[in-house]
Amino acid sequence: MPATVVVGTQWGDEGKGKLTDLLAKEMDIVVRYQGGHNAGHRIVVDGEAFALQLIPSGILYPSVTPVIGNGVVVDPGVLLSEIDALQAKGVDTSALMVSGNAHLIMPYHQELDRVTERFLGKNALGTTKRGIGPAYADKATRVGLRVQDLLDEKIFREKLDVALMEKNAVLAKVYNRLPLSAKEISERYLDEYRPRIAPMIADTVTFLHDSLASGRNILLEGAQATFLDLDHGTYPFVTSSNPVASGACTGSGLGPRDLSRIVGIAKAYVTRVGAGPFPTEVDGDLAELLVERGHEFGTNTGRRRRVGWFDAVMARQAVRLNSLTEIALTKLDILDTLDVIKVCVGYEADGVRYDYPPYHQSVFHSVTPIYEELPGWGTDLSAFTSYDQMPSAAKQYVSFLADTIGVEISVVGVGPGREQFVRPS
Repeated sequence: MPATVVVGTQWGDEGKGKLTDLLAKEMDIVVRYQGGHNAGHRIVVDGEAFALQLIPSGILYPSVTPVIGNGVVVDPGVLLSEIDALQAKGVDTSALMVSGNAHLIMPYHQELDRVTERFLGKNALGTTKRGIGPAYADKATRVGLRVQDLLDEKIFREKLDVALMEKNAVLAKVYNRLPLSAKEISERYLDEYRPRIAPMIADTVTFLHDSLASGRNILLEGAQATFLDLDHGTYPFVTSSNPVASGACTGSGLGPRDLSRIVGIAKAYVTRVGAGPFPTEVDGDLAELLVERGHEFGTNTGRRRRVGWFDAVMARQAVRLNSLTEIALTKLDILDTLDVIKVCVGYEADGVRYDYPPYHQSVFHSVTPIYEELPGWGTDLSAFTSYDQMPSAAKQYVSFLADTIGVEISVVGVGPGREQFVRPS
């Protein structure tokens, strides 16, 4: 059976973890295909919250094999800490597989991330300072260390020495930082991390293709979202990899014809973290309400998210960039108390209407949203277990979004719990 992809359609934090968890029970394998521990998935199971960073959401199902694909950058310390936290809650992590071709985040990546953001000052990009960008930069310039290098001590030490010659020079001469010790890094990665990670390292590309050939079901999940994509997002306020659905092929080793179902996740309103354009952003009492009701703080960083009305212009672009077959709408219940709900259906700039985001950043930064207003429903949706039970105004909102975006909405989230969702059809 061809694979399914789950991809965020906004600026992240759409609820991909919950949707992935919902789909995972139908799957045999769940693959994380890009990003690092700069994005968190929060899943609530029987009232208990699980915050996942690197490990795929399918880890919570004993029958699922979780795979960290070659497109991911891995901080071994974070990975092992996450494994320990899951095991402490009784979750079996023994089936986890890590691609030998995934790249390692090294201490100098994190140090460079921190000092570079400080150096940029008011022009900082809002990075999480976890070394993600520098690790991908080393991958692109072909000086990165990969997970498989942990299995060959000689190669690991040689690559580390070469990398530190440049990194320590930059840290000392540009940023006035002390040099990092190759000995200390080697001891940590080879003596502390390697014994625990080595059993997980695998040829995941062959495993995935063999699994498809044998009829097993595969789900691919990305981190971040469409408009944080390095090529298609609001550059430079983007991540360092490709969260879009096509990135699932690069980051897993599967081919385009192996993908059949591509599910986009969209929040019923929009949020983003850090700097960058945000046409539908709101402030004041409305922003406070959405942040409070939606618990809009980063799973990993704790940073408060910016909030705004649903942006159908972005959503249409996400549909075509990802070839979406359907959309899962999350957090509809957060809008329960509003009398009027706005939806951005177009942009205007210099007398020109845009139904898709303008390609030029100067135009995009200056657009004015064109809104349609819909009535609120004034009802707590969290208790509903059937779409038919829901207030007509809530169903009208869902139908309006589907018609405006141009793709089916197949799932609607009405609460934070694992089973708090309804299906329109």
